[in-house]
Amino acid sequence: MTKKALAHNPAKANQHADRPFGQLALRLFHHLRDSHWAFPGQRVGVAVSGGADSVALLLILFELKEKLGIVPSVVHFNHKLRGRASDADEKFVAKLAERLELPFFSDREDISGKSKRERINLEDAARRARYAFFERLAADRQLDKIAVAHTADDQAETVISHILRGTGLAGLGGIHPEFGCVFRPLLHFRRADLRAYLRSRRQDWRADATNRDTKRTRARIRLKLMPLLEKQFQPAVVDHLCRLAALARADDGWLNFSAKWRVAALAKDSGDGIRIGIRGLLGSPENQDKIASDDELLKEAGKYNLAVTSRMIRRIVEMVKPQAGQLNSVHVDVVLRLARQPDGGKSLPLPGGVEVRRERDFLVFRPATLKSSGRVSPGPSPFSHRLNLESDVTDVPLVEQSCSLRFRVIDWPLQGRETNVTGAVLDRERFAVPLVVRNWRPGDSMQPLGHQKRRKLSRLLNELGVNRWQKASWPVLACGEGIAWARGLPVAVEFAADKSTRKAVVITEVPISSTWQK
Repeated sequence: MTKKALAHNPAKANQHADRPFGQLALRLFHHLRDSHWAFPGQRVGVAVSGGADSVALLLILFELKEKLGIVPSVVHFNHKLRGRASDADEKFVAKLAERLELPFFSDREDISGKSKRERINLEDAARRARYAFFERLAADRQLDKIAVAHTADDQAETVISHILRGTGLAGLGGIHPEFGCVFRPLLHFRRADLRAYLRSRRQDWRADATNRDTKRTRARIRLKLMPLLEKQFQPAVVDHLCRLAALARADDGWLNFSAKWRVAALAKDSGDGIRIGIRGLLGSPENQDKIASDDELLKEAGKYNLAVTSRMIRRIVEMVKPQAGQLNSVHVDVVLRLARQPDGGKSLPLPGGVEVRRERDFLVFRPATLKSSGRVSPGPSPFSHRLNLESDVTDVPLVEQSCSLRFRVIDWPLQGRETNVTGAVLDRERFAVPLVVRNWRPGDSMQPLGHQKRRKLSRLLNELGVNRWQKASWPVLACGEGIAWARGLPVAVEFAADKSTRKAVVITEVPISSTWQK
């Protein structure tokens, strides 16, 4: 990245400043003032490719710099896609910055190589590299904002392009006027007006031959489809498409806010992911009890709530995904089917390394764990903690469960009141070594108090409503070769305290924070 700071010549600068403001400049001034995009003292970079639109934006902002109080600069990114022509564009923009005596920021990258490395199309690779450069300038505090010269024609072409390839409300929103450090002040200005402005100033510009290559979809839309629509269907098609984009952005923004609000209110961090109730996700109306008799109204509410529900799913996935990946409408539909089916215990993978699973009346979104083979495995990591009961109180933190197991040694039956909190009371003298707190494992079995025979622990946990993901990290107390206790079940018969017990061990659960304060 290079920057050239050019010497200031007041005489030359005043030649431009003394010109009366044209109609285009005044329109842009009022638009910037009403949009609150430019404030006195801000360092505003103008992204100039060398094309007519960006050159016009630079000259207009240069005219307005004192009226706006801004400090303009010229920013150029060389994509190196057109060989000598790309280098000539950079030289043209550098000379223009020098003539206007403005600071010049430039950078370059081999976009063709980037496209191949990242396996993305050229246009996307160029856009990512260009905007990454803008973000670096802002992050390094060299500039406050960067103005980009997208016009109303660009907006209309973008909306048409999105419609033709298939899009939703977000795609209909087209090009956003502002995003991060970038703002686009010309989205209400026509391309033809900007060229007329340049001709009135006798200012030339660089022409990109690829913009006329009708093998490209964008060029065909610009050169063939848009003129056809204007001449034979609707002369104001550009204005109408821009209005459609503005309305779509407003509606999409409100729906996204509603989804964000509902996720904040209904979703909970469960330690290994984000858990949300299916009833809340699918959006039962807040006043359902009052309108329960109106079947049509309930039906209508369920139908239209889909707009918020789908955005809630997208937002939750964005919150948990550990890697790049784009969720599309097909993925959202599959998640909705998972939520609507009655059976729990099912899961599915999503882009970005995310797994969503059904746990009874909840959906849990969590990052999937990667095996060395590269395949995604949903299982949690196993754990094993050797237990030493030399102290009266021993805490075993279980990060997997966001709690600790507290083992308290008491005199039995003198301190029998300790068992009011839990029924898990074991005879310490019956313990064997090793004594280990670990997760459930296939093959574990026990005979809980009140049961007539030994049973598979897996079956017992199923009866408790523990699904297979919860089961994988379910804590048990292994004593020698047997299981003395499992969370949620009575203690094993052979380890239970009775009349002959002198020292008992009481097991309780406490939040991890409580063990820190103890």
